Amino acid sequence: MSRNVRVCFVGDSFVQGIGDPEYRGWVGRVLQATRGDITAFNLGIRRNTSEDVLARCWQEIGPRMLPGADNRLVVSFGSNDMVEEDGRVRVAPARCLDNLATVLDESRRQAVAPLVVGPPPVIDAGERHLRRASELADKMAALCRTRNVPFIATTKALADDPTWTEEALAGDGAHPGSGGYQKLADIVLDSQWHKWIAHPGGQTST
Repeated sequence: MSRNVRVCFVGDSFVQGIGDPEYRGWVGRVLQATRGDITAFNLGIRRNTSEDVLARCWQEIGPRMLPGADNRLVVSFGSNDMVEEDGRVRVAPARCLDNLATVLDESRRQAVAPLVVGPPPVIDAGERHLRRASELADKMAALCRTRNVPFIATTKALADDPTWTEEALAGDGAHPGSGGYQKLADIVLDSQWHKWIAHPGGQTST
């Protein structure tokens, strides 16, 4: 890969890799498994919802992109949106989808190729959170299809994965350790990642 590929990963604590004793998270593991010269920026922030990401997204991404480079954006949020606080979710599903649509539409305007990674499950938030997150992920996937943006589902696979669930419960209830983040990285790597990163501008056939 000789072209100048620059990738911003924006999202929440799962993007940041909270809980990983190796401080690599899934983002670091995906990058380690990717061939070629990539300039990457991890812009994950703990507790961020889609509202938070949207508010800071382009202020942070803009200075890291270069004219004439193959500029990319990996977006991952939604888990915090679906957490219930004071009897209501932090961000309504419809609003979360609107925020994703806004990010994707601005990506097109800025000529930055996006990829979306679905929300991982928050294990100690229980079955109701899992149901909300799974339904949100399905709607995110449908939204991405309308814009020809790759979407990588993670919610259900990780909820059924014993490494992810056991490490999360042994920790803070939400974030896994190194094994769980490797599972999430494997999902990304086994899905559309290599095809997306290999093609200029992120163009992949559907």
